[in-house]
Amino acid sequence: MPISPSIATPSRGATAPTRILLADDHALVRRGVRLILDGEPDLTVVAEAGDGAEAIEMARAERPDLVILDIAMPRLTGLQAARELSRVMPGLRILMLTMYDNEQYFFEALKAGAAGYVLKSVADRDLVEACRAAMRDEPFLYPGAVTALIRNFLDRARDGEDLPARAITEREEEILKLVAEGHSSKEIAELLVISVKTVERHRANLLQKLGLRDRLELTRYAIRAGLIEP
Repeated sequence: MPISPSIATPSRGATAPTRILLADDHALVRRGVRLILDGEPDLTVVAEAGDGAEAIEMARAERPDLVILDIAMPRLTGLQAARELSRVMPGLRILMLTMYDNEQYFFEALKAGAAGYVLKSVADRDLVEACRAAMRDEPFLYPGAVTALIRNFLDRARDGEDLPARAITEREEEILKLVAEGHSSKEIAELLVISVKTVERHRANLLQKLGLRDRLELTRYAIRAGLIEP
């Protein structure tokens, strides 16, 4: 699975930076992360929270575009906060920023609605691009997370679980494969010699047919269905 490109054009434009809520129970961590994010012209931290419950309150008050949650926090954990935010603010993008390189936490984060999982140890390298990927509705997975997805796929195959039955057209399958490989709608349109509007229509049909919510779930489906090599 390709990792998102290291350089991306901010989708919200220079005059409308992505508004971010940052939640971590350590003030020093928040300060360091804020320095990284506020140093980018297309990103701005508009609020901070010291625990999961406060993160939910601040998200409701500030209506950010993106929330970055630590996993281990008092009152409510980042995972608990992510589940609640996904329920009450379905359009909100969520990233997990954690010290835990742990498969269980990673899969729980995906289930909770997170669009990406970033390790604090490499936040200076990965966090900015993870934010941009989330705002493009694309998954951001560090290499260890990709390995975990592969292992999960192999475990399911070993246990004899059926792959999803074919429910999409050949053209939709082409679109799905390219989406899962990380291509933008414009790139897919150029590769298939169709319009961007047609790509977006096929993508919407895929989400509806497969009962999926976003690009991350489309990517996971493509892995399970064997459309991209694990």
